[in-house]
Amino acid sequence: MFLTLLNIVVPVFAVVAVGFAFGRRQRHGEMGFINLANVAVFCPALVFSALIDNPVSPGESWPLILAGVLIILLPGLLLCLFRFRGLERRTLVVAGMFRNTGNIGIPLMMLAYGADQLGAIIILFVLSNLIHFSLGLFILSKQAGPWQWLKNPIIWAAVAGVLLAEHRHWLPEFVYTSADLLGQIAVPLMLFALGVRLSGGEMGELGLALRVNLAYLLVGAASFALVAWWLPLSADWLRLLALSVMLPPAVLNYLLCEQYRCQPDKMASIVLLGNAMSVVTIPLVVYLTLTYL
Repeated sequence: MFLTLLNIVVPVFAVVAVGFAFGRRQRHGEMGFINLANVAVFCPALVFSALIDNPVSPGESWPLILAGVLIILLPGLLLCLFRFRGLERRTLVVAGMFRNTGNIGIPLMMLAYGADQLGAIIILFVLSNLIHFSLGLFILSKQAGPWQWLKNPIIWAAVAGVLLAEHRHWLPEFVYTSADLLGQIAVPLMLFALGVRLSGGEMGELGLALRVNLAYLLVGAASFALVAWWLPLSADWLRLLALSVMLPPAVLNYLLCEQYRCQPDKMASIVLLGNAMSVVTIPLVVYLTLTYL
């Protein structure tokens, strides 16, 4: 089991480490264009091709879809019970709701639970994006507007993938092959870009960041327990959900806090320490889910 765990976890963190080392050496390296290409082209291609290959039936997958929404909303509600001196509630809540489902979640879940779960993994990724760019932006700034999610190409790629999955014969083969090739770029580039982004940050107020991340793990575990008890979820889905709620805060939280002037320095420390802690927490969660679920 230990070797299996290493084979699952090490490749993910190895690519992040390469990106981190590259970012440290290339202090003036610009990743903005590359990250934009990943969000606008490669990730939508991944979502589209994955849903074409792994058709999702909303009628059959409703427990997973509902659970995916709840494991985002419930931590936000539970975090309203916490108070941390000097930390705004919106800063606390947003990072606890939106986890690193893209950069770390997708590759880690595929390695841990099998590529045949990619359709379900993509559902959780798309739900997180949809809520992040709607409710998440509203929490950070009421001026952001409720329709920002309409500008997200990942959402439209998901809609196209779901609608065309059962009619793949309508698509010329070169369309699917092209999307599949572009999508294969997304996951390693996510990991590499995460490492580069983390390399440019500095951690301050470690005590606060540690307490906040421990609170995230606590509310994540409580939310998973409630969802697992309430909904009829298969063992495969339970594994994906358990890992989802225990992932570190998304780096995107820091970028959005910077944009909306919402304590970006504190968010940077929370995100950085959360991702550092995941080196310990993620192997433990993967081990427990593979052993007991």
